[in-house]
Amino acid sequence: MSFSLVSGQLNNLWIGKFSIFPDDVFVHGISTRHGGVSQGALDSLNLGLHVNDKVENVKKNREKFFAGLGLKLNIGVSCQQVHGFGIAKVTKEQAGRGMYAYEDSIPGMDALITNERALPLMLYFADCTPIMLADPIKKVIGVAHGGWKGTVKSIGRKTVELIVKEYGCQPADILAGIGPAIGACCYEVGSEVAEQFQEAFPNFAQEILTKSTDEKFHLDLAKTNKLQLMEAGLAEEKIDVANVCTACNNRQFFSYRADGGRTGRIAAVLSIR
Repeated sequence: MSFSLVSGQLNNLWIGKFSIFPDDVFVHGISTRHGGVSQGALDSLNLGLHVNDKVENVKKNREKFFAGLGLKLNIGVSCQQVHGFGIAKVTKEQAGRGMYAYEDSIPGMDALITNERALPLMLYFADCTPIMLADPIKKVIGVAHGGWKGTVKSIGRKTVELIVKEYGCQPADILAGIGPAIGACCYEVGSEVAEQFQEAFPNFAQEILTKSTDEKFHLDLAKTNKLQLMEAGLAEEKIDVANVCTACNNRQFFSYRADGGRTGRIAAVLSIR
């Protein structure tokens, strides 16, 4: 298994790919911050419509990224992420929602699932954990936004559980990709956050939290999401982790923490062929 950046179909466009997802069944990609038209702190491939960028710039960036994936932007689906654990089941009738206007996005959700073919799901990130799920047997996909609040509420596990409930999938068949996110090396949290993770994940709290001072801890979001996916029944060998820290690599990816709170958003896109 591996995560790597490959050149897109257009100049200066790089797309993150997981080797675990079969290309003949799924189209997927995670963007970088390069290859777009946005300016200043949002330079340059900002894909978020909610970060005070010019709407026309974001549209151009999205069109370029989707073209690099060989997808059409007007059939994608997005949501207004709220750092929660809401999950929406997406149908063909929702094609295009959130692609050209933030207000048109599915409201109040942090994960999307579907079994519809050629219906790309897109979520946005700048340090939070991209979680991509795909069942090649039942042809089902899901994308989740694992911020610390969503992660401590087990959005990854809950997304798997809803996929199983709605589409009859077997957890052992599901493949997962955990994308670039802020690493434990750079993600220091206070004791109040650490306590929530200790209470939520008593079985592996010592694996995800490292004490740095009396009141501070380093938190490993990627490992937390991986372990909760395993608790949901995914096989460890079917979980591909990028192991890329967005804060350490903020010249390649947008990082809310490393960029001082003013930054763009990368995106994770997943679709069934």
